[in-house]
Amino acid sequence: MTNTPLSAAGTSGAPAVELRSLVKTFPGRRGSRDATVRAVDGVDLRIEPGEVVAFLGPNGAGKTTTLDVVLGLTTPTSGTAEVFGRAPREAVVSGLVSAVLQTGGLLRDLTVRETVRMIASTYAVHTPVDEVMERAGLGPLADRRVSKCSGGEQQRLRFALALLPDPRLLVLDEPTAGMDVTARRDFWDAMHADASAGRTVVFATHYLEEADSFADRIVLVAGGKVVADGTTAQIRARASGRIVSATLPQLRAAELVAQLRTLPGVGSVEERGARVVVAASDSDAVARFVLGAGGCDLEIATAGLEEAFMTLTTEAIGAAATVAPTATTDKELVG
Repeated sequence: MTNTPLSAAGTSGAPAVELRSLVKTFPGRRGSRDATVRAVDGVDLRIEPGEVVAFLGPNGAGKTTTLDVVLGLTTPTSGTAEVFGRAPREAVVSGLVSAVLQTGGLLRDLTVRETVRMIASTYAVHTPVDEVMERAGLGPLADRRVSKCSGGEQQRLRFALALLPDPRLLVLDEPTAGMDVTARRDFWDAMHADASAGRTVVFATHYLEEADSFADRIVLVAGGKVVADGTTAQIRARASGRIVSATLPQLRAAELVAQLRTLPGVGSVEERGARVVVAASDSDAVARFVLGAGGCDLEIATAGLEEAFMTLTTEAIGAAATVAPTATTDKELVG
């Protein structure tokens, strides 16, 4: 395998990732031979070198399938995908791309250092073993068998392996799963240092606060489509409105929640114990309704990333269900 160092990779100014009208379908699993699942549905996306981009979306949104296309693990049904101006598989083979996945790829009977040395031997040129181990925080674990490492420690080992070819693009699937708070902070400090040096980082995560804190840009996916793309502030603005929370009269809570869902401008209604949390474009109208119904402990706040996520994905899934009632259920069958 030919390796191209980060500092010398010739990419001719091409974007790190460029997807045009990307579609990926799979055979349906619910009876009809002609039925297909549209896991990715016309995605257009351009990521520039040096960006740190978070992919967010509910389960079955299509984000994992999209990243699989970027990694050359699957091919588009239609549309195009390029990584630094090349076909994804070619970019991977050239050492321009590495991935940190949640599972697989580790031999349990080897030590951490033996694992890194073994994988390093498969590259014609690679970053020094001691350097990648230090950057991944693996020094104290060097002589520990992989089978004795925790889930977070194994994830750090996968990170070290991904750094060996000195890739220009790192694709991360739940990269900090199992890590403690300190390890997660150190990991993202390293990622931002890499981005400052020109490396591009694209990661899928379920930690909304992680995306909020560490991503330069958030791409929100739902129903196989990009439903929002921008900074955290821009994503919040797309959701618009504010968050109203209050305690409802216990005996009428179910009835009032149902009525809240029908109010104009209400994006989402969530019950959290004795309280109800409403995302709405007209917070004053919601507040008047709640107080008029006997609610108390009213609070109004600007929408956060979690509320924006819920509002935008709920709207997108609802729109998809209106067009094709079975589509959402089918999409849940694929990553």
